[in-house]
Amino acid sequence: MLAQYQGSCHCGKIKFSVELPPQIEVERCNCSICTKSGFLHAIVPKSKFELLSGEEHLSDYQFNTKVAHHYFCKTCGIKPFYVPRSNPDGMDINVNCLDEKPPHITIVDFDGQNWEQNAASLAHKSRE
Repeated sequence: MLAQYQGSCHCGKIKFSVELPPQIEVERCNCSICTKSGFLHAIVPKSKFELLSGEEHLSDYQFNTKVAHHYFCKTCGIKPFYVPRSNPDGMDINVNCLDEKPPHITIVDFDGQNWEQNAASLAHKSRE
């Protein structure tokens, strides 16, 4: 059973909704960008994500292979979601940006410093 959760950037100019089950497993990645931004990953199929407002306030940051699209708010700098390189058919939600969180969250460590060797373990997360 999925529930709808609302989220936003810090200033509220970017608002989104996402459908998640009551029990989720999220990744805490140790790569440089995730460590510095405090991102907790909940990867979902794109069909479970909806941008409600603020598209004009998004800035798209790409680096390295330029497959991932890291979306930041132009005003407050918060990264509420992005299209991950591991799941370009999905959306990766920053659980820290949800207004209310699912009742049961398990945080697992993901070795993003060795991304190439570990990315395949995330491929199933964006499937319907």
